[in-house]
Amino acid sequence: MITLTLLVKASHTGQLRQVEEMLKNQFEDLEVEVRVLGSLPGRWVQVSLLGEDEGVATSYIKKEIGTCPISIEDALATADLRGYISKVDGAKQELMVDVGVFEPKVTQATIPVHTLQMQLTNGREVTLQKIASSYALCEGVPLNVKLIADKGEIKEGVLAELSAVHVEKMFRWRDSLLDRLIVLGASEDFVKTVLERTRLTRDVIDVETLGLFEHALTCKLGTDAAGLIPRIGRYMRNSAFVVFSAAKNIGFCGE
Repeated sequence: MITLTLLVKASHTGQLRQVEEMLKNQFEDLEVEVRVLGSLPGRWVQVSLLGEDEGVATSYIKKEIGTCPISIEDALATADLRGYISKVDGAKQELMVDVGVFEPKVTQATIPVHTLQMQLTNGREVTLQKIASSYALCEGVPLNVKLIADKGEIKEGVLAELSAVHVEKMFRWRDSLLDRLIVLGASEDFVKTVLERTRLTRDVIDVETLGLFEHALTCKLGTDAAGLIPRIGRYMRNSAFVVFSAAKNIGFCGE
């Protein structure tokens, strides 16, 4: 039997069932039994695979979904880590990111505000709150980071920076001049069903997957992302919403 911790966070048992159903449908032609074991601290989803094709299933999961590094050694050896913001700490002016490290102890990545300033505001001294508001950085939002500390430097956390891939995406979003509404806690199928039900398919030109239960809705030019929340929120009471406003970024950040 193989046990994997997915790069997926589940907020409730309904999402755990969705993960299990999705994997069972994906592997219905394989000789493998899939079981969701539950969630670990931090809400990371853990699954087991048992059967002749468990190796094939494992390869698919690692490639298409991703797995947590588990140990700090594996995290440090990975150039681009996917994680979730666990706290925007205004007092310490730093971003805390859960990257799925549990061994030898739970360790989170820390991005100081001066690092975000160098990466996102061209070195301008902008507060963490302003950067977070402009780039939709809040608790539960997935992002990619790169660890920049040696193992010997690690205490409670490890220093990190946004990965080049994530910085490029932030600039691409900013330069598009299009608002985005980030939906946390819903599957892609459910998001699209709600958009059809509310007749917003013409206002939302793309649904970008950020994680299994996290998606960015790209609004057409002139559509206010915040204005979508009352219309879709009534159908998505278990979801949270974060607005990426193009207008906020005009003249704020420069490369």
